[in-house]
Amino acid sequence: MTRSIRLLLSAAAIATAGLGLAPAALAKPASVAQPARAARPNILLIVLDDVGFSDLGAFGSEIRTPNIDALAAKGLRYNHFDTKAICSPTRASLLTGRNNQTVNMEDLAAGQAPDPTQSAASRGELPRNAEMVPQALKAVGYQTFAIGKWHLAPGYDAKPGNTKASWPLQRGFDSFYGYLSGWTDQYKPDLVKDNEPITSPKTSGYHLTTDLADHAIAAFGARDTAPEGKPKFVYFAPTTAHAPIQVAPAYIDAYEGAYAKGWDAIRTERFERLKAQGVIPANTELPARAEGDKAWADLSAQEKTVFARFMATYAGFITHADEQIGRIVAHLKQTGQYDDTLIVLLSDNGGAPEGNETGGFKYPYSYRAYARQDGTSVADMARELDKLGGPETQALYQRPWAAASSAPFHRYKLWPFAGGSRTPLIVSWPDRIKAQGELRGQMVDVIDVGPTLLDAAGTAFRDQVDGVRQIPVAGRSISASFTSKTAGARKVQFFELRGNRAITSGRWKAVAIHRFDTDFAQDKWFLFDTATDFAEAHDVAARYPKKLRELQNLWWSEARKYSDPPLAEPSKAIRSMRQFDDELGD
Repeated sequence: MTRSIRLLLSAAAIATAGLGLAPAALAKPASVAQPARAARPNILLIVLDDVGFSDLGAFGSEIRTPNIDALAAKGLRYNHFDTKAICSPTRASLLTGRNNQTVNMEDLAAGQAPDPTQSAASRGELPRNAEMVPQALKAVGYQTFAIGKWHLAPGYDAKPGNTKASWPLQRGFDSFYGYLSGWTDQYKPDLVKDNEPITSPKTSGYHLTTDLADHAIAAFGARDTAPEGKPKFVYFAPTTAHAPIQVAPAYIDAYEGAYAKGWDAIRTERFERLKAQGVIPANTELPARAEGDKAWADLSAQEKTVFARFMATYAGFITHADEQIGRIVAHLKQTGQYDDTLIVLLSDNGGAPEGNETGGFKYPYSYRAYARQDGTSVADMARELDKLGGPETQALYQRPWAAASSAPFHRYKLWPFAGGSRTPLIVSWPDRIKAQGELRGQMVDVIDVGPTLLDAAGTAFRDQVDGVRQIPVAGRSISASFTSKTAGARKVQFFELRGNRAITSGRWKAVAIHRFDTDFAQDKWFLFDTATDFAEAHDVAARYPKKLRELQNLWWSEARKYSDPPLAEPSKAIRSMRQFDDELGD
């Protein structure tokens, strides 16, 4: 069966195929009756970048995030929310309600024009027949704003002669202010306004996150100042805390001495705080430090001084972003819009390990596959440590800090373990959510967020748009969880990134680690019983071989529904990184 035929199965056929989708989650025809204006809230979707599960105060962190914590205190925290472990795939799933492979975003958005022999799943360009959240909201009267990081447009689409078809305005947003790529400098960003590049502001003390917050505040304006009093959807996606970690010295100095104890102690303290807060079960066990990550005790005195300053910079960067989010929320309150604004805050993946053991100083990435490597020695970093976080550096913290960011889980961004995919999810809606400060343990995937936003607006993704049949939606609304601690849970979800795989079915999760350029049949499989092992600390594959085989078969079944091909080697550039080999004993 070809991919086009398979993906255009009717909604009824998909439901009977065993996806566990509730009827409300399936796309509704354009003719569905729409609710009155009063039933449609404003929507603020906040997407943080490379912020791990325990990087926020409401999720066990020592990092000061009082404004985000206040949203959690007045709303809900979810402790089983999974992403796609890397930015473009997560954002594609977030805004389409489909699995990232189904919408051609198996990995990052494409740079060069794809090879015609490349698989559809990995083309890195969203198909036209996958309606996005802003398009569905515009259809029912919303004014839509994208502010911050996009990273869903292939690089070649910006060249002369191309249509910019994947840019925000062509995908349903009325306005865009931000940047198109995966990251940008906080002091001199590569900015785009609507459909055209613009020059970075030159004002004294400029910082991109503050600028983006200003635009979010302007987007909301005063109550009902939009044409005909339209409700507003604001997609706010600051760079924080993606590299380069850059923030004014005062924010860094505020954490002076906080990280001298090191990443092992910080990870353990967060783990204990998460248990004390009730975010994770009291019987959770902390997985051992990952193979290849140094113990803090084994570092030199100079390394400890330098690396502690990196984490202070990272923490200051997050605190600064929290202040900007606080400004947006304060504006909503001041203008009478807060109570009927649905606010959803999440991160796109776990803490970022790409800085490797010594981190990036002048350039954030140190994988040998990248054309530009940092190469700055620790001694040189120490001599210029006062520059860290400023306009002369483009820093990324050391890999073991990513393990602390992703506590209590194993590994970090890119990995199929929960450390890569599990991130904070906070939902606040004062007019509708009365269970303030409660925890939700239902399994939620990022594909469920889009349908939830549309459900709140009284609509859904459409089967057809302008006569074109749309790719079926895999996500479903979790709005039932707003009032219930058990309703709305996802039963099954598959995962694949760069040849690594995972499948969750109820309490069980299986993970496969792939050695590049080898037969997938040789992959190393792990099995976790998450009902008794929340943090995936104990591999029980040898104890339950029958259950493992069951999940392996289920992975193939789910992958064949959503990906064409269901599994393939990543690109040569990715394969050259070999970043997963230490899990296999190398």
